[in-house]
Amino acid sequence: MSSPQPAVDPSPDHRYLLDNARVQAGERFTWLARLFDGVTRGHFDRLGVSAGWRCWEVGAGGTSVPEALAAAVGPTGYVLATDINPAWLDPRGGYEVLRHDVVADPPPQPGTFDLVHARLVLVHVPDRARALATMVAALRPGGWLLIEDADTELQPLACLDEIGPAQQRANRLRRAVRELMTRRGAELRFGRTLPRALRAAGLADVEASGCFPVGGVACDRLEAATVRMVRAELLAAGLTDDAEIDAHLAAVDAGELDLTLAPLISAWGRRPD
Repeated sequence: MSSPQPAVDPSPDHRYLLDNARVQAGERFTWLARLFDGVTRGHFDRLGVSAGWRCWEVGAGGTSVPEALAAAVGPTGYVLATDINPAWLDPRGGYEVLRHDVVADPPPQPGTFDLVHARLVLVHVPDRARALATMVAALRPGGWLLIEDADTELQPLACLDEIGPAQQRANRLRRAVRELMTRRGAELRFGRTLPRALRAAGLADVEASGCFPVGGVACDRLEAATVRMVRAELLAAGLTDDAEIDAHLAAVDAGELDLTLAPLISAWGRRPD
């Protein structure tokens, strides 16, 4: 007689792994801003964001991008910053703050925005097509959608130069974190699909570029904050143990690793007139 098979849970766990409610979220926002805000602001400049523009920052997380947009559009413009948990945003920061789920909720102020932007949001959202449709519906004719997301499958390593045990351990832990993200509904190949996804959403003049940071304090501090943030989940899933995590964090703190990230793919397109 064969042994009974374990029951399969029909409802996958799509809770956001890197939840804003955790204390490490603020540290992650700080180092993500250090790594990528210059890239994002460069795209804002390329798209012509300027005085009087109306902008929606989707899944804002921290304050840096909404503050940059508010400075760019000035007092004659308008910036809306939304998140499913807007606790890290500043309602006195020169932009409006709204709790909003880009999948479940209708677009705020549809058809009115000159720019809609989301960074490192859709990769974690299982229903990405609906989220994109919501953002496109918020654009005025001629308005721009800018989506920036990682492609972890394109470059899956934590240490490109795997020269010894510390680097091998870092790459094992990065694979474990990727496994957790996949189990939570993340699409680790999403970044490369952005140009096609924007065209499928009806946008015109679609272009894209990539950014690939390697080494430095920001990569180290982001890695440490992320590993501490998901430590309990890694242990509960049996993907590592306390000794391996402690040894990795010690190597990061000692500056022994040239850590890197998955490429950030930025893609933009215009709602046709």
